[in-house]
Amino acid sequence: MNDYQSDTAFTEPVTPVPDPVIDVDTSESTTDSLGEEATRQVQIVWDKVSGLLGDLPDYVSVFFKRYRRPIVTVGLIIAAIIAVKLVLALLDAINDFPLLAPTFELIGLIYSGWFLYRYLLKASNRQELLGDIAAIRDQVLGKGQV
Repeated sequence: MNDYQSDTAFTEPVTPVPDPVIDVDTSESTTDSLGEEATRQVQIVWDKVSGLLGDLPDYVSVFFKRYRRPIVTVGLIIAAIIAVKLVLALLDAINDFPLLAPTFELIGLIYSGWFLYRYLLKASNRQELLGDIAAIRDQVLGKGQV
């Protein structure tokens, strides 16, 4: 004998269950009280929303005062990213002109050659360059000023 029974082997007669009858009172007093309740709930929600929107400038000013430095930092980072993308787009547009790319490369090579000749070829010129770099560093960092 099998450990399981077939679904067709045994069936119970199904008795229909009657649908529940719900008595709904449709009188004017019930409709009016439901309308008044809905109106009251809408008014409560409206009061909360208008109170929140009325206090919104205060919330924003407190938030900005509390998180001023991080907001400014994030803003500067976003501005820097946008600036870099704009510069890259501008350089890409300039690079698309036929003779401008080789011309800029030639100008860069000439300037690099001049810089090597002017500052890096002789020891005295290298010392002058290091002195200029130190002076600029002191100006930026604020050293040497009383």
